[in-house]
Amino acid sequence: MTRDERIELAQNPSTPPEALAALSRDKDDEVRWSVARNTSTPPDVLAQLSRDKDDDVRLRVAQNPSTPPEILAELSRDENDYVRWYVALNPSTPPEILLILMVDDDEHVRREAEATLNRKLTP
Repeated sequence: MTRDERIELAQNPSTPPEALAALSRDKDDEVRWSVARNTSTPPDVLAQLSRDKDDDVRLRVAQNPSTPPEILAELSRDENDYVRWYVALNPSTPPEILLILMVDDDEHVRREAEATLNRKLTP
C-alpha cells in the first residue's frame, strides 16, 4: 500500500478500529497524524499516539474532539506549547483542565483556555 493510500485510509472515519490501530504504528509521521485526527480512532489508540515522539502527532490528538478527558489531561502537561494550546482550544476539554491551563506558562495557552471556558459557560 502506498503512503498516500495509507494516509487516505487513516483519515477515513469508516476505517475499522483494527486498521487504525495498525496505521497508528506506521513509520510515516503523516500517516500517524491522520490517525490522530480521525474522530473514529479508538481511545486506546489515541492514548498511544498521545505519547508519540513526534510533536505534531500529539498536537493532532490534542485537537481531536473525540479524545477522552483523561488523555487531554495528560496532554495539558505536554512540554510543547502548541500541544497544550490545542488542548485549550479543544471544545471537549473539561472545565477543570481549562482552569489549570489558565495559569500555564505560555500566554497563548492561558488566553485560549480562558476563551474556551467562557464559550462553555455562555449559553
